[in-house]
Amino acid sequence: MPTPSSTPSPLLTSPRLTSPRLTTPRLTTALLATLMLAIACDQAPDIPQSGQAPAATTASADDDTTGLRGGQLIYKDTFDGSAPGESWQSGYGGWKIEEGRLRIAGAKNDALWLQTPLPENFRVSFEATALSEVGDLKFEILGDGQTHESGYIGIFGGWNNSLNIIARLDEHGDDRLVGARGQKVEPERTYTFTIVRTDKRLRWFVDGKPFLTYADEAPLQGEGHRYFAFNNWQAPAAFDNLEIYDLGAH
Repeated sequence: MPTPSSTPSPLLTSPRLTSPRLTTPRLTTALLATLMLAIACDQAPDIPQSGQAPAATTASADDDTTGLRGGQLIYKDTFDGSAPGESWQSGYGGWKIEEGRLRIAGAKNDALWLQTPLPENFRVSFEATALSEVGDLKFEILGDGQTHESGYIGIFGGWNNSLNIIARLDEHGDDRLVGARGQKVEPERTYTFTIVRTDKRLRWFVDGKPFLTYADEAPLQGEGHRYFAFNNWQAPAAFDNLEIYDLGAH
C-alpha cells in the first residue's frame, strides 16, 4: 500500500520575544497547542487509498508436513481398465481411460466424482499431467459428490497457465487463495499432487513440496462435503495413481 510522504513536518519556530506582553500565558498555551497538533499529524496512521479491492488473497505455502506419511489406505485406482468404474460418476461422457491413464478435455466443469466418501482426516494423492501449454490441472475436494463448487477447488495453471489457487465454494470468489504467479505448469510433465487435512487447514503439496495452504475458520465438513473429484474446463489433461488414506484422529 502506498504510504504518505515521509518528509517530516516543519519545526515550529517563533521570533525572539523582546516584549513582556508576548510571554503571556495565553500565547504560551496557543504555541504549545499548535506544536502538539503538528506532532500528532506527523504521527497519524497511514490511510489506505481508495480503489478496487484485490480479487484474491496471496497464500504462502505451509511447511508443516504432518500427514504426508502413514495412515490406512482406503481407496486406490490405477486406471488400468477400459473405462472409469462404478465408483465414479459424471454427467460428461468425455472421461476416458487411455494407455493406463484417465484422460479428459472439454468437460466444462462437469467433474468426475468418486463416490467413496473421504474420512474426517485424510491424505489424497494422485498424478496429474497437462497435455498442452494451457496447463489447467484441476480437482475438487470435500464436495457433495455431484456438483461443481460444492467444496474446495484446487487449480494449478488455471486461466491460461496464469493462476494457481485454492478456492472455497467459488473459484472466482474474492476469498480464493492465489499462489506465486511465476510458477507455471510444464506441458507433458507428470506432477504428484497430495492434499492433506488434519485440522482447519487444507494443505496442498506438489511433488512432496508445500504448494498452497487454505486455512479455514469454518472448514467444510459433514454431509455435503465428503467427496473428491477430478475436474477440467477445456485443456487436455491426464490423471493416474489415485490413493486415499485415512489419517485417523488428530
